[in-house]
Amino acid sequence: MSINVVTLVGRVGGDPDIKYFESGSVKCRLTLAVNRRSRNKDEPDWFTLELWDKTAEIAGNYVRKGSLIGIKGSLKFDTWSDRNSGATRSSPIVRVDQLELLGSKRDGDGGGDFSSENF
Repeated sequence: MSINVVTLVGRVGGDPDIKYFESGSVKCRLTLAVNRRSRNKDEPDWFTLELWDKTAEIAGNYVRKGSLIGIKGSLKFDTWSDRNSGATRSSPIVRVDQLELLGSKRDGDGGGDFSSENF
């Protein structure tokens, strides 16, 4: 048995980066800051999120820098060869399956009960 599930709630670090492909697919990349409690202060951990198709379109339409969102997805690693050294590099990415827009309109998030499962 294997399990690869990531659940996060945090604030978006920048406006969505949306790409449209000739195949009709849509891809969105976001960064998400999630506060980690420590003895001295709250320090955010930053995660790179990758959303596809309908979920990506929802993020592009409703998510902005500072929005409070919740996500559920899986962890994957992007790998590439470093141009200078030729060494293999990797970076963790959270592949989002479910997006929840949290917060209230009062927060300026335009939030509410929107969910990628409802579209």
